[in-house]
Amino acid sequence: MTSGKLSRRQVLGGTLALAGCHREDHTPRPTPTSMPRLPALFIGHGAPTIALDTVKAAPLVAWGRGLPKPTAILVVSAHWYRAPITVGTTERLPLIYDFGGFPRPLYEVQYPAPGAPEVAERVAALLGAGVERKPTRGLDHGVWTPLVHLYPAADVPVLQVSLPGALGSQAVLDLGRRLAPLRDEGVLLVGSGNVTHNLRAMGPETAAPASWASDFDHWTEERLAAHDVDALVDAHAQAPAFAQNHPTDEHWLPLLFTLGAAPDAEVSFPVTGFEYQNLSRRAVQLS
Repeated sequence: MTSGKLSRRQVLGGTLALAGCHREDHTPRPTPTSMPRLPALFIGHGAPTIALDTVKAAPLVAWGRGLPKPTAILVVSAHWYRAPITVGTTERLPLIYDFGGFPRPLYEVQYPAPGAPEVAERVAALLGAGVERKPTRGLDHGVWTPLVHLYPAADVPVLQVSLPGALGSQAVLDLGRRLAPLRDEGVLLVGSGNVTHNLRAMGPETAAPASWASDFDHWTEERLAAHDVDALVDAHAQAPAFAQNHPTDEHWLPLLFTLGAAPDAEVSFPVTGFEYQNLSRRAVQLS
């Protein structure tokens, strides 16, 4: 894997694609039969170039080495905003390169994880009537760009479930709560978005984040540490400069899915900091 340093113009000019990044990882992990309840994760997936940037990926790699190997991974990504709740492919399909204008290596990344049909059936059972299926939809970059670093062997089945953002923040939190039993069944629940996400306000990597971005990131950290679920659900009204940090809310809402899956769990932050000045890289583990 080579480092993919891109200009701000390139990052703003597209929505990324990744290929050729699959690698083997022989780090021993606990087996499913010996696992306690799995954590729930929120990943700040940031610019899709993370798939090729070994420097920025290093914290994700280190985090992944400390995680157990689950029986399956279920991801709710900012990049599939759809209600009613919909389950994606349960087979190994080509990745979705839902971006454009980046160097060719990003469009050559592969992540050939198996599908997870058994988990899809459990999702349908836990959620009841109204769940839809879209078996032709592969994994988008909100799923595979972090997973190439967290689970690089691509040997864990992956299922994507849509983000029902149009139903509101409480509905996304409730989705996490309703799927929380999967944590006791060896399934790793993951929300993939960003704590701050205003692409029009991106700047140089070397620039300090603006106060509106750093204050929002700090507020989120504090509210998570305090287990203040109500404030986080009502972040549109309570958080500082929410609209400036999130002109649209699809990158914020996956955090609520993760919080719903483990509202009282111990909080840690495996990845922190910013990229492109105002794009938070904060990741959250609830365990």
